[in-house]
Amino acid sequence: MNVLIVGGSGGIGLALVEHYLATNTATVFATYHTNKPFLNHPKLIWYKVNVTVESDIEELAKLLPKLNLLINAVGMLHDGEHNPEKSVKEFDSNFFNKNIVINVTPSLLLASHFAEHLKSKATSHFVTVSAKIGSIEDNRLGGWVSYRSSKAALNMAMKTISIEWRFKQTNTCVLVFHPGTTDTELSKRFQRNVPEGKLFTAEYVADCLSSIVRNTSASDTGKFYSYDGSILPW
Repeated sequence: MNVLIVGGSGGIGLALVEHYLATNTATVFATYHTNKPFLNHPKLIWYKVNVTVESDIEELAKLLPKLNLLINAVGMLHDGEHNPEKSVKEFDSNFFNKNIVINVTPSLLLASHFAEHLKSKATSHFVTVSAKIGSIEDNRLGGWVSYRSSKAALNMAMKTISIEWRFKQTNTCVLVFHPGTTDTELSKRFQRNVPEGKLFTAEYVADCLSSIVRNTSASDTGKFYSYDGSILPW
């Protein structure tokens, strides 16, 4: 089994790398952006990649074999200058564009350059970590307009890819995954109001995603899954 974890140096990404190595059945290829994690294993190969740059994705695709599973765990919620907006009055076009570039572009580039890697006679999976906050139907609180918009755009991109691939590569299952609030650096400053029992470890989230992958097939393509296996509204 060949697995590619994009964003393998992040909280959820690294937990996914460790999870699939622990199965003893997978060769894991993983990407990092700046600092290579201190994790070495005979069946793990790291690549330094800027996943928002097409030439980097294209070069990575040339280096890798056929894949059974590709998971994109890259995402941003805030940066050094901006937090998610509480009001549209805080809207900043540069921050909005950064959300789009990091939260949407990589999945589209991966789909473009790794489609052939995922073509198979058996089921393969292309999964992107998104967020329930990207659900338009579920939006009852407002706020966080840049992050919400980028995740909604990501969800639409993945849904569109799933429809195209349903005809072009019928055994590839394209899924969107909501991890819940995970105890990582991305969520640290927003954990204060998380209900008891709803702040998850990255290891738990990796287990949840792995279970969904194991229990889905090409007939499930185009679905938006929550960590508990339930289907979320678009």
